Amino acid sequence: MTSMTPAPGPASGPSGMFGTVLIANRGEIALRIIRTLRRLGVRSVAVYSDADADARHVREADVAVRLGGGYLDIDRILAAAAATGAQAVHPGYGFLAENPVFARRCAEAGLVFVGPPPEAIEAMGDKIRAKATVSAAGVPVVPGGAEPGDALAEAAERVGFPALIKPSAGGGGKGMVLVRSAEELPEALESARRTAAAAFGDATLLIERFVEGPRHIEIQVMADVHGNVVHLGERECSLQRRHQKIVEEAPSPLLDAEARARMGAAAVEAARSVGYTGAGTVEFIVQGTTGDYYFMEMNTRLQVEHPVTELVTGLDLVELQLRVAAGEPLPLTQDEVRLHGHAVEARVYAEDPSRGFLPTGGRVLALREPADVRVDSSLAEGGTVGSDYDPMLSKVVAWGPDRASALRRLDGALAATTVLGVPTNIAFLRALVTHPEVVAGDLDTGLVERHLSALVPHGGVPDDVLAATALLLHHDRVPAEPADPWDVPDGWRLGEAAWTTWRLESRDGVREVGVRGLPAAGAEVRLPEGPEGRTTRARLAVDGDDLLVTLDGVRRRYAFARDGRGDTVWLGRDGDAWALTRHHLGDPGDRAGAGGTGDGVVRSPMPGTVLVVKVTQGEQVVEGQPLLVVEAMKMEHTVTAPLAGTVAELPVRAGQAVDMDAVLAVVRRDGES
Repeated sequence: MTSMTPAPGPASGPSGMFGTVLIANRGEIALRIIRTLRRLGVRSVAVYSDADADARHVREADVAVRLGGGYLDIDRILAAAAATGAQAVHPGYGFLAENPVFARRCAEAGLVFVGPPPEAIEAMGDKIRAKATVSAAGVPVVPGGAEPGDALAEAAERVGFPALIKPSAGGGGKGMVLVRSAEELPEALESARRTAAAAFGDATLLIERFVEGPRHIEIQVMADVHGNVVHLGERECSLQRRHQKIVEEAPSPLLDAEARARMGAAAVEAARSVGYTGAGTVEFIVQGTTGDYYFMEMNTRLQVEHPVTELVTGLDLVELQLRVAAGEPLPLTQDEVRLHGHAVEARVYAEDPSRGFLPTGGRVLALREPADVRVDSSLAEGGTVGSDYDPMLSKVVAWGPDRASALRRLDGALAATTVLGVPTNIAFLRALVTHPEVVAGDLDTGLVERHLSALVPHGGVPDDVLAATALLLHHDRVPAEPADPWDVPDGWRLGEAAWTTWRLESRDGVREVGVRGLPAAGAEVRLPEGPEGRTTRARLAVDGDDLLVTLDGVRRRYAFARDGRGDTVWLGRDGDAWALTRHHLGDPGDRAGAGGTGDGVVRSPMPGTVLVVKVTQGEQVVEGQPLLVVEAMKMEHTVTAPLAGTVAELPVRAGQAVDMDAVLAVVRRDGES
């Protein structure tokens, strides 16, 4: 039960475990921690921002405390812990999880920080210092260089191109820029510094040699306060987009037992080098052809992808974190760590792969999640997905006795996942986990980019979806069993049956679908194929929350939902989803360019904040010239001019929040009024 006026709880729980733990995070990771706390008999305290007042983690925690603006206010979090009698704070990941100031403030307040000591966070949080520390411990590192001054330009000349720019204080791929020539370096440094400062409060950068065809493999470590350190095997994290992981698995199809032991030992030494305790992940870049590996960084927290390690080891990493934080020794030695079977995780994001993985948003109109695999999710029907936080919605995780069966189970689970109202990457994930190279285990961090056109098909809306939408709209309009044909508003006239034409608008344009007859009894449908179109028979039935549509003799089942006005129909099938809006009047215009239209209207490609305005009203611009930078969830997108002309309207300013498709600028061709 959730209370807005919490009271202090017991000082300790059974077996010396904490009695109350505050979770300084949100979303699926907060819910995942609550699950373990409940199993251990420990009371959970959630905190929440105003934007998260009705979020699932708030409803499911034993106690919830309002923070107000956000999750970075240390004073309010500590006050919430004091008010609820919490003895420990679990930071989850993100936000304050790798903030040494927060760890110290917890200790000063008499709270146990469920994580490593602040000195270890500092040592590993600074990538420059981390590389020097682990290198001294004998762990191989990628050649590179660091700030200050012009050291990056000098380091780039030394390591050569291509090179990778990275924020020293960051992680998660944010601010990383691949530079392939010296000419690209100045602009790349500017963008990386801006992102690093915004995301991590520190604009310091480093540059490293870019390993061609690399694999990203990380080792999970666990250490206690008694000097015991073990590794729990590796995770393969090579499937990425925008330098961020989207599919992870354990174990890696690349490593054999000998390579695993070698990399695991290196990870243990890296942890020992900074006096580490708790759960951590040592990340390596691996040359797939040679097996050579280099330390990249250490994440001093629980990782998003920790479920795959849990499924193959049978361990609860959150429970181990809590027990280590309570002073208990690790319950197993390195020789007792066993890996069983294979696990694969896919991250479901609110994003549009066909638009460069730009974040999306909206209200969840319908939700279905598979019951036969692990799903770590923050989603709830009726909830709103905005641009305040990371776009990850859930993680679908499948286990199998071998890799092939785990991949098949994951694909089936994704097919059974439906999110209507918010565009997601589920169809893209299905295409990725069934791609021949992925199935063969032939992975590297560039695979998604190389095969993007195949992974993100641009075939428009399928005929069966067009037919199902038109039939549903027609079904809403006419009675199922009319007593008299004169009572049916379908244009019927004496001597002939008339067509009703439904104009359906999607992001691909407007398509016209004709319907004649009664959908429930069997109707004719005219689909927009070829110059003449084609006509076929179809039937529609409503089965609870599903539509059953028979077209061309094939019956398909769809999840469906309508928006508040009823003009937009969402249909979901096999993990994919489509939104079609009944188009009434006017021409929607021709889309052209990133964020632009054929008439020169430039719209925001995602909900977010205008970060930079690069032009002024009245300025002459050329086609493709950058106009503005829009940022959402720490992701920058440059919006360009769709045509050459004059900036006639510029209704936004830097720092302004904008919705998806909001007008950012209007460019008029020279000579147009």
